[in-house]
Amino acid sequence: MSATARRELAEFLRSRRAQLDPRDSGLPPGGPRRTPGLRREEVALLSGVSATWYTWLEQGRDIRPSRQVVEALARTLRMSPAESEYVLRLTGHRGTAPAGAAAGMPGHVQRLLDALGHCPAYAITADWSIAGWNRAYERFYPGVAAVPAAGRNLLWLVFTDPAVRALLADWPGDSQRFLTQFRAEVGHRLADPAVVDLVTRLEAASPHFRAGWASHDVDRFSSAERRFEHPEVGSLLLEHHQLTPADAPGLQLVVYTAADGSESARRLLRLAGQPAGG
Repeated sequence: MSATARRELAEFLRSRRAQLDPRDSGLPPGGPRRTPGLRREEVALLSGVSATWYTWLEQGRDIRPSRQVVEALARTLRMSPAESEYVLRLTGHRGTAPAGAAAGMPGHVQRLLDALGHCPAYAITADWSIAGWNRAYERFYPGVAAVPAAGRNLLWLVFTDPAVRALLADWPGDSQRFLTQFRAEVGHRLADPAVVDLVTRLEAASPHFRAGWASHDVDRFSSAERRFEHPEVGSLLLEHHQLTPADAPGLQLVVYTAADGSESARRLLRLAGQPAGG
């Protein structure tokens, strides 16, 4: 584990510990507590490790917990599946994502995006830089082509571009969701220069990002319907999908689709300049 990963693990464990009610863990209240949540000694006892060893873990000391211990801590701290996966990756017990995509956008991946027709779609690298998109996405978010390549990062745009903020119908919730998913993906690479630079700039540019990043919340991606407010065609209710090409593992493809026959489907067709049908 790198020093950055140890520090992130320590802060993450402290943040999860502070959120727990001792009664939910079967512990008696035990009188007034100076700070909310479980005590370190209680986490250690419930996880089957020594209090000293767990304290060292929260201090970011250079120790490597076994997978069994990490899983025990995740159970004690009542972590979600995404949070459990996060600490496993931080401690080196899960395969890590490639550091980035090959230089440029693979031609066959661009052709796949183009073949999606009126469905907005784009590709991001491991640090969420937008590597490519189709015409439908450019109609959906015209600013993507105008942003200089160096600033074309999805997380940066979500928190700093007023056009993206207006496009996301629930910007506070959607932006937090993006943040927690990004952290889950890059937690084991927080020392990478590109990630450090992005996080530093976002903390300076966005109080909302700064508060969300300090929470240490993480979450997995899940396909779900998202609502958008497009300045040209109005409200769009779209299902959000994400997939990784087997032969381009450094890329993630993001695709938005609308239910057949829905008003959102007709509006997507109109946005793409195609006949909307009946």
